[in-house]
Amino acid sequence: MSTALAASAPIRATATDTLSIVIPAYNEEGAIASIIERTLAARERIRVEAGIDDIELIVVSDGSTDRTAAIAARYDDVQLVSYERNRGYGAAIKAGFARASGSLLAFLDADGTCDPLFFITLCRHLHSSGADVVIGSRLGRDSEMPAVRRLGNRLFAWLLNAWGGRNVTDSASGMRVIRREALARLYPLPDGMHFTPAMSTLALFDSRLSIAEVPMPYRERIGQSKLRVLGDGARFLRIIVDTALMYRPLRLLGAAGALLLLLGFGYGLQPLVHYATNRRVEEWMIYRLVAVVVAGTSGVALVTIGLLAQQTVLLIHEDFAPLRGANRVVGFLSARWLAVAGATLAIAGALLNWRSVLQYLSTGTVTAHWIYVLAGGFLVTLGIELLAFAVLGRALAALRQRRMYSVSHGVVER
Repeated sequence: MSTALAASAPIRATATDTLSIVIPAYNEEGAIASIIERTLAARERIRVEAGIDDIELIVVSDGSTDRTAAIAARYDDVQLVSYERNRGYGAAIKAGFARASGSLLAFLDADGTCDPLFFITLCRHLHSSGADVVIGSRLGRDSEMPAVRRLGNRLFAWLLNAWGGRNVTDSASGMRVIRREALARLYPLPDGMHFTPAMSTLALFDSRLSIAEVPMPYRERIGQSKLRVLGDGARFLRIIVDTALMYRPLRLLGAAGALLLLLGFGYGLQPLVHYATNRRVEEWMIYRLVAVVVAGTSGVALVTIGLLAQQTVLLIHEDFAPLRGANRVVGFLSARWLAVAGATLAIAGALLNWRSVLQYLSTGTVTAHWIYVLAGGFLVTLGIELLAFAVLGRALAALRQRRMYSVSHGVVER
C-alpha cells in the first residue's frame, strides 16, 4: 500500500526518463561490492519494468580510509567519485547528483539494508502519482530497523505530520527517487546525516512540490552504523523545526501562545471566582495573579509574533499555499482588528487607574488596592503590544501588496 502526499502543482518530468543511482559510501569495504553487484544486476529489470531508458551508477567514496574506493574502482560500469577527507553523507549524495546526467536522481545506502530492485516500485509510483520525491518507507511490519531508531523516526514523522498537514512515516529513509528539476526548490540541503529529513521536510512544506511514500522491505545493515542516535537525532529534530518555522511559524508560535493563554486563564480562575463570590481579593493571591499577567502577555506576544511571521512567509514565498484555515486566521486577526483590540484594552486599563494616576501625580502616593494597579497595567501592556503588532502587520501587508503589484505588472524592483 502506498501513501501519496500531493501538493497543488507538482513538477513534471519529460516522458522519457533516465535514472542516475548514487551510492554514498564511507568505510563500507565489507558491503560495497555486494551493493554494487546487486545494483548492476538489477539494472535491466529496473529499465524494463519501470520504463527507464538508461541507468547509470555512481559511487561516492566520502573520504573512506579503508578499501571502499579501491573495491568500487574495479567495476567498469560504475562512475567513482572519491574524496580524501570525509565531507558528510549529504555532501556525498550532492556530489553524486552533480556528476549525474539522469532526469531522475536516486540514491540508496551502501550498507545492504535496501534492495536495488525496489527502484522499480519507486520509479513506477513516481510516474503514476506525478510526485517529485518518492520515498521508500522502512517502517513496515517486516522491517529490521532497531527499536530505538524506529521510535525516533515515528517521533519525527509525528512532528512533520502535525506541522505540515500531509502525512509521512519515514522522513530519514536512505532510498528515494527525485525528479531533477525538483532540486532547484529542494536546495540548499545540509552535508551531514540530516540531509534526508531536511529533504523530506522541504518537500512537505513547499506547495510547489509533492512527495509520495511506498513501504519497502528493510534489512539490518552490514557493518557498523555511522548514525549516532542522540547526536544525529538532535540534528534531525533541529532541521525539522527550523524548516517548519521557515514555512509555518504560526502553527508553533500560535500553539505555544494559546497554551500560555489557557494556562493563564486556568490559573486566574480561582481568584476570579473568589472575587465574584466575596467581592474581594486576598493578599496571598498576588503571586498567582502576577503569574497570570506573565502568561497572558507572553501568550499574546507569541500569537501576534506568529501572525507577523506567517505574513512574512507569504511575503518571501510568493507561491506558498498556507494550510487550510490559515488565511482565515491571519485575516481575522488582521492589523485592523489588532489595532481595535489594542486600543480598547489600553483605554480600559487607563480608565481603571485614572484616579490612581492623578493621585500619584499630585501626592506621590497611591491608596487604591493593588489589584486595580495590576489589572490596569496588564490591560495597558496588552493594548500597547497589540497596537505595536498592528503597525508591523500593516507594514507587511503593504509590502506584500506592492510585491504582488510588481509581479503582476512586470515591474523589476531594485
